[in-house]
Amino acid sequence: MEDGFVKNGTDREEIFSKAVRAGKRTYFFDVKSTKANEYYLTITESKKRFGEDGKFFYEKHKLFLYKEDFDKFTEGLSEAISHIKIHSPIVNTNGNGNGSNGHVEEVLSANGNSYADVKFEDLGAK
Repeated sequence: MEDGFVKNGTDREEIFSKAVRAGKRTYFFDVKSTKANEYYLTITESKKRFGEDGKFFYEKHKLFLYKEDFDKFTEGLSEAISHIKIHSPIVNTNGNGNGSNGHVEEVLSANGNSYADVKFEDLGAK
């Protein structure tokens, strides 16, 4: 990437690119510009798959997100993630049928954590 952007072969400038490897998937966050020089975001999920012939290929799913939708998208994503953190069942990894860490509410109260007011900006904070 030179001077903050690269040409991607379709006359669209790639302004910023970030790859995130997460297990068997890779997510690409790419900021691009239209011919009218308006920025938009593409989010691509890429998974390595194997065909019947044994050769691998990458299965990709792409989402285009436009500036006017950022706030509503962020709000919806944050709400969905918060819901999962609160309501997702504990995965049983020890075989006793009770879950590996007990009940969700017990885990949250024992750790003093509350996910009710998670903000999207907090998800990347360390």
